[in-house]
Amino acid sequence: MSIIQQHTSASLSDAWRTINIDALTEDSSVNFDTSTLHPPLPETSESEVRQLAQQVRQLLRGGDAEGALRGCLEMPVYNGSDLAKEAHLQTVIEVLQSIKASEMTPMLQRIYGTPGGSECLDVLMKYLYKGMATTSGSSSSSSGGGSAPRTPTRMTPQQTGFSQVGARPGAANESTGAAMSVLLSWHEKAVEIAGLGCITRTMTDWRRV
Repeated sequence: MSIIQQHTSASLSDAWRTINIDALTEDSSVNFDTSTLHPPLPETSESEVRQLAQQVRQLLRGGDAEGALRGCLEMPVYNGSDLAKEAHLQTVIEVLQSIKASEMTPMLQRIYGTPGGSECLDVLMKYLYKGMATTSGSSSSSSGGGSAPRTPTRMTPQQTGFSQVGARPGAANESTGAAMSVLLSWHEKAVEIAGLGCITRTMTDWRRV
């Protein structure tokens, strides 16, 4: 009779592992605090994010779009509340949308050519991906089947013979599509300047905005 046949159902149900092998393994995570593998990050409060947003808007009103963009990218919110991270994301997107398409490449080239410029473009890529995820998520939720029924659209006849729609269906999705188009344009320009390594560093970096 084999050894397996000699075991009863009661003995097979017993815990066979009596030694904690993980505790004996030097490289096991139970032997050290895994949080020590990463350096501590300074915490950014919501008030600091709002203060930075005011400074960025002042730079935009003064015509210094490059300074506004650099200010956002040099102060990413890695350690902060979800509200602080979301507020800074909105500030970054506001700056990106205010810059003309013809100014994207020259501006990124100047930033990339300065000390710390590579890190700035990596941070930009992080916010681009987060903005894309947020934009696509809001688009799918707005088109879900659980939304409230829309009110009938009032149409006003025009002299041209056409009818002007007061609230066109899908108008909200157009703004979402425009925001996504801006983010994709910046993504293309960033890859042209920093190369594909910018994407790799963004995907492998443990710091999350």
